[in-house]
Amino acid sequence: MDIRTLEEWLWDAACAIRGPVDAPKFKDYILPLIFLKRLSDVFQEEVEHLAREFGSTETALQLLEQERQRGQVKLVRFFIPENARWEAIRRQTTGLGQYLTDAVRAVARENERLAGVFDMVDFNATAAGQRIISDEHLATLIEVLSRHRLGLSDVEPDILGRAYEYLLRKFAEGQGQSAGEFYTPREVGILMARLLEPEPGMTVYDPACGSGGLLIKCHLRLLERFGHRESGHLRLPNEVRPLRLFGQEINPTTYAMARMNAVIHDLEADIRLGDTMREPAFRDTAGRLQTFDLVTANPMWNQTFPQDIYENDPYERFPFGTPPSSSADWGWLQHMLASLKDEGRMAVVLDTGAVSRGSGNQGSNRERDIRKAFVEKDLIEAVILLPENLFYNTTAPGVILVINRRKRHPEQIILINASKLFAKGRPKNYLTDEHIQTIAQLYHEWRAEEGLSAIITKEEAARNDYNLSPSRYVAANDKEEVLPLEEAMVRLREAEESRAEAERNLAAVLRLLGLK
Repeated sequence: MDIRTLEEWLWDAACAIRGPVDAPKFKDYILPLIFLKRLSDVFQEEVEHLAREFGSTETALQLLEQERQRGQVKLVRFFIPENARWEAIRRQTTGLGQYLTDAVRAVARENERLAGVFDMVDFNATAAGQRIISDEHLATLIEVLSRHRLGLSDVEPDILGRAYEYLLRKFAEGQGQSAGEFYTPREVGILMARLLEPEPGMTVYDPACGSGGLLIKCHLRLLERFGHRESGHLRLPNEVRPLRLFGQEINPTTYAMARMNAVIHDLEADIRLGDTMREPAFRDTAGRLQTFDLVTANPMWNQTFPQDIYENDPYERFPFGTPPSSSADWGWLQHMLASLKDEGRMAVVLDTGAVSRGSGNQGSNRERDIRKAFVEKDLIEAVILLPENLFYNTTAPGVILVINRRKRHPEQIILINASKLFAKGRPKNYLTDEHIQTIAQLYHEWRAEEGLSAIITKEEAARNDYNLSPSRYVAANDKEEVLPLEEAMVRLREAEESRAEAERNLAAVLRLLGLK
């Protein structure tokens, strides 16, 4: 089955529940069912293989049952209980919502690795006393999904994974402002993987992993570089060690999507649920932060966190300064830096203002001062300005910041203005393969090119008060730059914080003088 056929079929499945379910809720029902069907079809295929090996299907199932009772199932990837196998689900004619809910929970009970992945879905859920999705609509969805098999011989993990991410993109299009919580545009993830160029056996970490797309793009890039074709599909040779993938996600539904996404891609990934800034999940036996070879991330831009998170941090993550309450961008960057090995590298997507806010202001500015420390420590290797209207939760362009603890060109920074490298799309713009290739080549070849890139020194960054906005150094056209609304709001909050702090200081002085 080719990717286009698979995508159209899965979108047909989503449309089967379009009537009773709002677009943002599609993913809560259809993704777990696609996942269950993949597990069931692979299990059936593995049973058929065992039946040929041991003489009959009955013998194969008896062996699996014996393994299950011993708590050590090794003959198949996942053990699927009888009531959760797809043919049993198709036969169910009444109480389908409760049946499906019981089925996914049974799968999770039998397979420890799947606990918390899709067993939280309640297909029988109600709102205002009515079923959210009726048994009739569920039956229609199951029949659409039953048109094709999703076994290992039917569809490869990379193809199914791409179709799965296609659905995530389609759901993101319908979800508006909250879409960025779980989905980074595919081509942005591919570009970040091209910038990082992961090597075999490396550890890769995403502290705000959403549905896991950036981690998976790193795996796919390794596959491109080191895989060989086998039956028309890329495989890693046995001697090439796969990446070890680690992620943390705060939203339980999105965390479940990330776990499903990894299994759909046939990947081992350690994804954990929790708030990275308040309680980072990956720590060593002494309680210190675990460190990784690579970090790839697209944290929520300009998050607001209370100051005590930074000031009372037990992991010593913020040595370069405390970010303002109005934007956690440089808080995230310091957490990620603390999570990097001594020769580690990272690529992070942030709001454009993260590389310019505070520069040119009189006096101290928290973000500018932290940015200055990163430049003076020679950690920033590249800043790439992206085109507008790529991301689902904003029309703002965003930047990719590349940090390298062992820079190839010490005391230099390459700034790439890719704001005009895009193709118009509906509803969003996108990067073509040629655009990705152009940006990656400029970075890896360390090349200044008129209208696209410039290479500056630390001294030049200092002369510009640590403003690292590529548009300041590389003019893409003569148009005056317009401040995006999100950036204007952050600057307004920042100004209000500064005013409040000044008023507190003035009040303290007046009290000291006995004037208040």
